[in-house]
Amino acid sequence: MKTFISAIATSCLLLAAGQSLAADKPTDPQIAHIAYTAGAIDVDAAKLALSKTKNKDVEAFAQSMKKDHEAVNDKALALVKKLKVTPEDNPTSQALAKAAKEKQTELSKLDGAAFDKAYIDNEVAYHKQVNGALETVLIPSAENKDLKSLLETGLKLFQGHEQHAEHVAMELK
Repeated sequence: MKTFISAIATSCLLLAAGQSLAADKPTDPQIAHIAYTAGAIDVDAAKLALSKTKNKDVEAFAQSMKKDHEAVNDKALALVKKLKVTPEDNPTSQALAKAAKEKQTELSKLDGAAFDKAYIDNEVAYHKQVNGALETVLIPSAENKDLKSLLETGLKLFQGHEQHAEHVAMELK
C-alpha cells in the first residue's frame, strides 16, 4: 500500500512541482487523459472489491465508485468527442496506471477483512491525492470552460467519495 500511495503522491507532486517550475502547464488533452485514467483506475479497483468483499459497507462503497466514476468518464468521453479533442497520454497518466497495476496485484492477493481494510485505506489515500491534484493543478490549468466545469463537478463528487471512504474505514477498525 505504501508503494501505491507513494507513487500517487509522487506523481501528483511531480506534476505540481513541474508545473510551478516550468512555464508550461498540462494541456487540456493531457488533463482529460489524466482525469480519465484516474477514474478508470477507481472503476477497476471497485470491480476487484466487488469480486472479493463480503462486507456490505465495502460492497456499497465499491458499487458507488464503479457507478460514479463510469458516469464521469462517460461524460468526459462525450466532451472530448464534442470538442474533437484526442486525450493525450503523458507521464502523469503513465505513472498513475503503473502504480494502479502494482496495487491491483497486491490487493488481489488479499482476502476477507485484510482485503477490505487495504482496499478502503487505499481509496481514502487515492481520493485525497486525486482531489488535491484536481484542486491545485488540473482545474486551474484547464482552459476549456466545459472541461473545467466537468472537473469541478467531479471534484465535488470525489470529495464525497473521500468522506464516504473515511467513514467506511472507521467502521472497519
